[in-house]
Amino acid sequence: MDKYALTVENLTKIYSDSKNKKENKALNDLNFQVKQGEIFGLLGPNGAGKTTFLSILGGTVSKTNGSVNVWGFDIDKNPRQVKASIGIVPQEVNLDAFFSPRKLLELQAGLYGITKKDRITDLILKMVALENKANAYSRSLSGGMKRRLLIAKAMVHQPPILILDEPTAGVDVELRKNLWNNVKELNKEGVTIILTTHYLFEAQEMCDRIAIIDKGNLVALDTTQRLLDRIQTKRINLKVKNIDKNKVLKMDGIHFKIDSNESISITYEKNSLNFEEIINYLSQNNIKILDIVTEDGNLEDVFIQLTNR
Repeated sequence: MDKYALTVENLTKIYSDSKNKKENKALNDLNFQVKQGEIFGLLGPNGAGKTTFLSILGGTVSKTNGSVNVWGFDIDKNPRQVKASIGIVPQEVNLDAFFSPRKLLELQAGLYGITKKDRITDLILKMVALENKANAYSRSLSGGMKRRLLIAKAMVHQPPILILDEPTAGVDVELRKNLWNNVKELNKEGVTIILTTHYLFEAQEMCDRIAIIDKGNLVALDTTQRLLDRIQTKRINLKVKNIDKNKVLKMDGIHFKIDSNESISITYEKNSLNFEEIINYLSQNNIKILDIVTEDGNLEDVFIQLTNR
């Protein structure tokens, strides 16, 4: 039986605009659960309600209706226990330039009321690969190191849930890869990860399940693979031997495009026919295939399909 790190039921947040006498529903009756130990993606376009939701979890915004249960604690009845159960890594790099990573983590632990004998500063620094920079000024750290230090700050009280809000915004490809390796290691240690990102390929690679929200509404919630399976269009690129660009190719349900004398692109619905039928048709038309590259739809296609963005 699955255990849940986070349960959201009928969560609604309404902002009142007294000037125009209007109400804006930032979140509209959200219902979903995050399983313990999974990497869960929360995706949506700008203004979808992601920031409002994270602010409710962090205790900086009050919900209008509904319930939120974090690690067995109700957000209204046990707010302190909820805060102790989550670590939030913000988008912005907000570090004191003249503090070392060790001092920053010690200070953060003190703010959480963790006694010196119970602190695991050195272990956390090792987990995020900053043990060699433990006593350096934060201002001297690279962008990727600063991001990892933000994760370390969120881990000082050993929360079972780590929330990453756009953690790789503005980070180059290599640093992004290193950061995700750190996150995967934390997840292997049993930490539940909730991730928001605008880099959809990251969510596709990292997340076990994904929720997509749009205009405050939950528009999709499923495993990453099942979301990808929703895209039915398949694209195939063929490298061929000297085809006439004016040649006409026709099959029911198939779109052929002769891109050059050496390439053809084909699009069709996945379940409409067998690929071998296409190969046989091309063979009957004396087209010699040298290479085949297939392209399935990705998470970006799903996102656009569901949000019309």
